[in-house]
Amino acid sequence: MAVDITATVDGTLLNWLKDVGDSVGDGEVIAEMDADKATLEIEAPAAGVLLARSAEVGDSIREGDVLGQLGAAEEAGAGNGDSGSAEEAPAAANGAAVETPPEAEEALPEGRARISPIARRLARERGIDLARVKGSGPGGRVVRADIENYREEKPAPAPAAASAATPSPAAPQRTPPPPDEDVEHVRPDSMRRRIAATTIESQQTIPHFYITMDVDVGPLQAFRRQLNDALEASGTRVTVNDLVVRATALTLREFPNLNSHWYGDRIVRYRRINVGIAVALPAGGLMYVVAQDADSAPLEEMAANNRAMALRAREGRVKLSDLTGATFSTSNLGAWGVSHFAAVINPPEAGVLAFGAAQKVPVVGEDSQLTAGERMSATISIDHRVSDGAEGAAFMQRFRELLEKPLALLGWPGAS
Repeated sequence: MAVDITATVDGTLLNWLKDVGDSVGDGEVIAEMDADKATLEIEAPAAGVLLARSAEVGDSIREGDVLGQLGAAEEAGAGNGDSGSAEEAPAAANGAAVETPPEAEEALPEGRARISPIARRLARERGIDLARVKGSGPGGRVVRADIENYREEKPAPAPAAASAATPSPAAPQRTPPPPDEDVEHVRPDSMRRRIAATTIESQQTIPHFYITMDVDVGPLQAFRRQLNDALEASGTRVTVNDLVVRATALTLREFPNLNSHWYGDRIVRYRRINVGIAVALPAGGLMYVVAQDADSAPLEEMAANNRAMALRAREGRVKLSDLTGATFSTSNLGAWGVSHFAAVINPPEAGVLAFGAAQKVPVVGEDSQLTAGERMSATISIDHRVSDGAEGAAFMQRFRELLEKPLALLGWPGAS
C-alpha cells in the first residue's frame, strides 16, 4: 500500500534528493525544504520505492500537503523511473490502481511555463484561469504562492460626480515615516512574521497566568560537575539546561494535565513527554527543538541530542524530527545573565517554563545567619483554560524539589 510523504511544517521545497523509482530506506533524507530560513531535511516515513512526487522545487508548501508517495518495489511498475508526477503513480501489487490526485505537472496554453501540481489543484479549486497567472518560480513556473496571491483584475470604478457628498472621515491609521537618512525600513522575514503571528495568537487567545519560584541550585551545580567528571571519557557534557529539561519532564509525569494541548472543544493529554527547547538563532529569532521522551531517555544521550539539535538549528540545517512533537516547552535566558522572565505559551501547548541564570546571592540560613547561596528563578506560564493556580503551584514545588535533590534526575529508586 502506498504511503504519503506529508509536510509537517510550512515552507518552500528546495530540492529532491531521490527520483521516482529510487529505493528509499526508512528515515532516509529524500528532500529538503526551506522553513523560516532553516533548511529542513524531509525523511522517508517508511522504506520502499519513491512512487510519485506531487510537489516540485520552488513550490510553496503548507503543513499537511502531500509531497509524494512511497510504496513496495512491485508497485513501481515499468516505465515510471523517469517520471516525477503524482499522476503517473503505478498500480498497487493487488492490481488496483493507486489513488492519486490528478495533479500532474503540465504545460500551460500558448507555450507558457509549467505549473506545479499543488498550484494546479488550487487554481482548479478556486476557478482561476491559469493563462492569466504570472509565474514567479524558476523559469517563470507557476507555484502555489502565485495562485494564493492572485487577484483578478477588475475594471476601475467610474469617477464620482463632482456633487458627491464629502465622505466621512476615516479612522486614524498609523503610517510609517517616509524614508530618509535617519530612518531605516526593514521588511520582516518569514521567521519574524511567524513569531509575530504565533505570539499574537497566544496573547489574544490564551489566558496566561504565571507562578515564580526560586530554586537552590547549589546541589545541582555540584551534581553536574560530578556527572561531567564521570562522563569525561565519553566526550558528553551535561548542562544546567539539560538538567532543567529532565526535571521538567519528570514533573510533567506527575502532572499529566499540563502535558496537554488545548483544541477548543477538548484537551488532549499526551502519554509521551517531549519537551521543546527554545534556541536563539545567530541572525535573530528563535526555534524550538524537541527532546523526545525527555523523562525516560538516558540523561547523557538526551544531552548529546540536545546539543546536536541546537547546533543544527544555529547552522540552519535541522531535521523535521528536531522540530516536531513538543508537548510542553522551556526557555532559558541564563546565558545573557537574565535573572527572571516569563515566556509566551506556544499554542496549542498548555504551558512553558522559563528560567534565568544561576546567581550568587545572600541567604539567611535556618540559624538566622547570613551566608552565600546560589539561586535560580523559574517561572511557569500556564493556560488557565487547562489548569489553575493550585496545580501550577504544586507543579513548581515538585520541580524545585527535583532540582534541589538532583539524584532523582537519574531515576534512581528512593533518590527523591
